[in-house]
Amino acid sequence: MTKIDDCWGRLDALKTDALSRPILSLFSADPDRAARFSARFDGLLLDYAKTAIDAPVRDALLDLTQCAAVEDRREAMFAGDAINETEGRAVLHTALRAPDDAVIKVEGADVMPTVRQTRARMREFAQALRAGQIAGQGGPITDVVNIGIGGSDLGPAMAVLALAPFHDGPRCHFVSNVDAAHIADTLKELDAGRTLVIVASKTFTTTETMTNAATARDWMGQSVSDPGAQFVALSSATAKAVDFGIAEDRVFGFEDWVGGRYSMWGPIGLALMLAVGPDHFDAFLEGAAAMDAHFRAAPLAENLPVLLALTGLWHRQVCGYASRAVLPYDQRLSRLPAYLQQLEMESNGKRVAMDGTDLSRPSGPIVWGEPGTNGQHAFYQLIHQGTDVVPCEFLIAAEGHEPELAHHHRLLVANCLAQSEALMRGRSLEEARAMMREKGLSGAELERQARHRVFPGNRPSVTLAYDRLTPRRLGQIVALYEHRVFVEGVVLGINSFDQWGVELGKELATALQPLLEGGNADAKDGSTQALIRFLT
Repeated sequence: MTKIDDCWGRLDALKTDALSRPILSLFSADPDRAARFSARFDGLLLDYAKTAIDAPVRDALLDLTQCAAVEDRREAMFAGDAINETEGRAVLHTALRAPDDAVIKVEGADVMPTVRQTRARMREFAQALRAGQIAGQGGPITDVVNIGIGGSDLGPAMAVLALAPFHDGPRCHFVSNVDAAHIADTLKELDAGRTLVIVASKTFTTTETMTNAATARDWMGQSVSDPGAQFVALSSATAKAVDFGIAEDRVFGFEDWVGGRYSMWGPIGLALMLAVGPDHFDAFLEGAAAMDAHFRAAPLAENLPVLLALTGLWHRQVCGYASRAVLPYDQRLSRLPAYLQQLEMESNGKRVAMDGTDLSRPSGPIVWGEPGTNGQHAFYQLIHQGTDVVPCEFLIAAEGHEPELAHHHRLLVANCLAQSEALMRGRSLEEARAMMREKGLSGAELERQARHRVFPGNRPSVTLAYDRLTPRRLGQIVALYEHRVFVEGVVLGINSFDQWGVELGKELATALQPLLEGGNADAKDGSTQALIRFLT
């Protein structure tokens, strides 16, 4: 048995006692629990007191990070080592938001001059376009259409919506789905002569993106004489972008040490920079860089990414809870759960360890969610009274962006805090019986009705509170979750930075397309053959 197996075994031994007592009782036993089981950084507060984690469990979880050499692996990532071992690549999305005086080397060469040069080019382009100095063939640019998928869509689409109060540039639209409805519905209301199209694809070969890009070029060509002049490429494949008709000086590239789902800090974030301006984009980067510094310097017991990761490992790998609900009580963070789905599930949805052996414990959880209070009227029934325990992660700001509607925000905060309390506190059968007696019920009917009103309670939640959703704060929140995924992956012994699981379906889709145009489908299974016949 290895040292890390011993660490897991210690946690397994602690689980029975930890889960057998009400979480609420931990506050009676320790009046300072809220302070001792929370951590702060800048304007963020991470409260994990409403979980079953007590001091012995936390100590064992912190020991787990030592057994897994998380700190060594963390420094290897920031140093530019090739920690993405299956692809032989460094993992340096953090370099995209590093301070201007940083020196970060990959294979002995400082990568920061290129990062700074690209950032400066983006700033120059954004300033000129926002000022009308770069215009379309019908006038100043009023709309930007970002065409990408996965990491080239989810991050910037989430961030543009999140920072809506800071918009003072062109309207931004996002097209990802190859379904014709997505691009048709987006383009039909736009003026082609005043629209900029961003094609976001590192290789400039992504099937969905390039299909949509070609359709956008055809649409643009119906109204302007030079469609390519109103296109920008976010790609490392400059030659392919030029062949598509995009000028070389409108191609913004990035290195292979930037993974797609970690890429909005660089060129993939161009739509965000156009929407909020370079200064706010810089604040977004500075927030993430501040979280990077905290992640590297803070003691593990006070380290927000580490603590958030440990709660996730405790709930998924020790307690066996299969899913995690992300519940932002912030309408502008409505795309955060979808963004975190990719970040977590594409990164840690693995079944083998770095050495190729089968994992001995479950890998990442199913991540899902919706903003509050909408979710309360949809799926909270299940998380309160369903048969499965779903750990919840609430996000809430102390202050909104609409002071004249402060009463709305007070109601929002009240709902957020009430839900986390209700999940923990629950309602006992005796309390439910008393309610029914007050309603005049008795006997068997009282008992039947009371049982429907029982809440098991003892359901864990974490709350990430922040002062106000600003560009800096958003950068910190996203970087917090990135590093959380990293820590979980290191402890599980997996590679969080490849995504082979997306490949097989893409290969089969490429092979299937000719069959939908009349090819011989005899080699396919009976179900696929029948579906082809129905759909063609």
